[in-house]
Amino acid sequence: MPVPFEALIPLGLITGFFGASGILFNKLKTSINEGQPPRYGLDRWDRVMLDRDYRLTGTQRGQSHQTSAPDGFSTNSAWTLESEHI
Repeated sequence: MPVPFEALIPLGLITGFFGASGILFNKLKTSINEGQPPRYGLDRWDRVMLDRDYRLTGTQRGQSHQTSAPDGFSTNSAWTLESEHI
């Protein structure tokens, strides 16, 4: 049986568009995470460390190599204060 070559054009287009969208989605997620692969399965400790890194460097994925914290780190605590309503 002969192969219908007319069907290969739409098949190539569909495969190309799925491949292009997958590559673009991967590049988008990598660019959002500052060039690093996305994190999966974060537990509470990981989220606390992400918050600490954000307060130290200003970015979610940034890490600091300095041995001491910046001056403003002691005042921008992660704990929220509640006003006491009696």
